[in-house]
Amino acid sequence: MNRFRSLVTGVALLALLATTVAYAQGPRGGGRGGRGFGPGGPGLALNELNLTDAQREQVREIRGRYQEQIQALSRRLGDLTAKQRQAIETIPVNETLITSATQDMTQAQVEVAIQEARINADIWSVLTPEQQAKATKLRAERKAQMEQRRQENQQRRGQ
Repeated sequence: MNRFRSLVTGVALLALLATTVAYAQGPRGGGRGGRGFGPGGPGLALNELNLTDAQREQVREIRGRYQEQIQALSRRLGDLTAKQRQAIETIPVNETLITSATQDMTQAQVEVAIQEARINADIWSVLTPEQQAKATKLRAERKAQMEQRRQENQQRRGQ
């Protein structure tokens, strides 16, 4: 069960990191801000906060500052996830190898989380108190929606 949980965590984090990389590359076409990491975590559209042109430029600068680090972490996490998968598939079972690979992957996940927190904090500091309040409200709404979906899925499985 722990192996499965580690694998699922690794895959989820890789997807999360890929989203971060996409966000760090900036908005696509039309000059509109993208969805991605920022105040409130993944998925919060900065457009919903009515950023000024100056704020948009500051966010672009923040994204650019972290882009190289995010891409390097993404590659590293991908490599470590593959290393863990290979360790899991090794016959005969080598628990020491699996433990080592999982610890390496976990450390990379910690580094990703720290980097995301830094990006979040830097973008948060660009926002006005009103925008921060709105971002907090949007985050709470999104969390409630996710919880409702989780409960609905559990109910479906239980029936």
